Amino acid sequence: MASERRDDARPEPRPPHLHEDAHTPFTTPPGQTGDANAIVDCGWGRLIFAHTFETNEALAEALQDERPDRRDIAFYVPEPHVLLSLAPQELFLDPSHTFRLDFADYTPAERRPEQFTIRRLSTQVDAEAANLIYLERGMVPVPPEFFWSHRDARTLTVLVAEDAETGSILGSVMGVDHTLAFQDPQKGSSLWCLGVSSKAPHGKIGEALVRALAEQFQERGAAYMDLSVIHDNTQAIALYEKLGFRRVPVYAVKRKNPINEKLFAGEQPDGDLNPYARIIIDEARRRGIAVDVIDAKSGLFRLSYGGRQVRCRESLSEFTTAVALSICDDKRITRRLVEAAGVTVPAQLLEPGPEARAAFLAEQGSVVVKPARGEQGNGISVGVETEADLEAAIEKARTFCDDVVVEQYFPGEDLRLVVIDYRVVAAAIRRPAQVVSDGRSTVAQLIEIQSRRRAAATGGESRIPMDAETERCVRLAGYGMEDVPPAGETIQVRKTANLHTGGTIIDVTGETHPGLIKAAIAAARAIDIPVTGIDLMVKTHLKPDYVFIEANERPGLANHEPQPTAERFIDLLFPLSVPASARETLWRQAK
Repeated sequence: MASERRDDARPEPRPPHLHEDAHTPFTTPPGQTGDANAIVDCGWGRLIFAHTFETNEALAEALQDERPDRRDIAFYVPEPHVLLSLAPQELFLDPSHTFRLDFADYTPAERRPEQFTIRRLSTQVDAEAANLIYLERGMVPVPPEFFWSHRDARTLTVLVAEDAETGSILGSVMGVDHTLAFQDPQKGSSLWCLGVSSKAPHGKIGEALVRALAEQFQERGAAYMDLSVIHDNTQAIALYEKLGFRRVPVYAVKRKNPINEKLFAGEQPDGDLNPYARIIIDEARRRGIAVDVIDAKSGLFRLSYGGRQVRCRESLSEFTTAVALSICDDKRITRRLVEAAGVTVPAQLLEPGPEARAAFLAEQGSVVVKPARGEQGNGISVGVETEADLEAAIEKARTFCDDVVVEQYFPGEDLRLVVIDYRVVAAAIRRPAQVVSDGRSTVAQLIEIQSRRRAAATGGESRIPMDAETERCVRLAGYGMEDVPPAGETIQVRKTANLHTGGTIIDVTGETHPGLIKAAIAAARAIDIPVTGIDLMVKTHLKPDYVFIEANERPGLANHEPQPTAERFIDLLFPLSVPASARETLWRQAK
């Protein structure tokens, strides 16, 4: 483990005595010693043990050595006010609380989880999966080779939660052994980078990771484990307090950089913007584009740059004409236009009446019913197989629009392609909501747990509705809402893959077959819309077979991070805001 140390050991200053100026060495209680100027490289940045530094000046210099795109943390800062006075333009006090778990008072869990296992990170695949979770949670990724080269180091411990059935990585946590890092006389340890995937089908993964790390350090003889959590993360704080952590007066200082800008600059006064408007506004501000939020609740804002002003509602801008908007709004018109452009569409019922519907259902075997106008998956029923369900689905769809579309069901996966300026900038498989039984909870309880997790991960945008369609899907799986399925049983609780009804998204941008990309661009050009989300049903995104489902005039760009959807959207609106070198590259690619 990379740790910077000096030969002259010095007493550890916890708690430190005040000194007269920044150059006076910290004074510590007698009999406590440890290595000086201790720093541990954690991959995402350096963990600087501030209380091992002889002066505030040396500590400030260490923080100023932060590398680009990293996030250094000075922890256990004895005199944060003095440290900040040395570099007020560069340093800031981290608005996080420190919590401590004293192992003398720790009580292990009575039961171990059965749906997943906790183990050490051990492969390159583990490292890549952990990084995906970091990116999803807005944390700094770690170079995979760092994980690999440190997999056997004991100073730094990285644990992962692995799904017992699929083998997928569901969460990760990192721990630092202070005794090995700097010969800590107090035998401490600390926890960092706890993250759980929003797509994880099981509960209590975070708790299990925290417990596993704590018990590992406890077995090594550590006295306690500390962690730092942002002050307003009430969900995480509640978990830590439940496990027996208590808050302690320990502070951290960081260097100001783009990664942690929100922590020292504060939130912009934009009101309650949703993630789809926020991602665009943040990208605009990074480029110096002025933002005027007109109505935060609806995601309506105005962007100004030079002599140009553009009004937007999330990714819908003035560049999308009213004609294109009306085409996307009517699924029948959309279908006719894209079909004329050579895009493959599913068979559709053209004759009205119960007899025609029954004949079409008998011919197709399974159909999709949806309102001709609408969005966010409202009123859609997928995989309808009986006449009774067909009539019920039509009545449900009519509550959203009198005109109802009945078309062939094409089994497969839902592929969303985001097209901006007639280029595909992101592609993702959207999968319907599902739950995995723990053997104790009812289906309704499992849905409620998963719905809360999806809502927390998407700012409240994704929830699983407890409605008739969910009940129908549960019945198709052979269960009732109050049944308790066997442990490990996976139950698909929706047929549509819309994010707003609890669906999950898997990025496949670099893997999507060129034929599918060509179809998405052809559909966008047929509608003559510069920004759209094209939905295709595919057997696999690796092959060219598909049918067109619909076009969305206001795709959620935030759903496709880390793909540069917001960047390409701003490029379209304000091409002169693109750096000159990047602009020349884009122009060359367009030729």
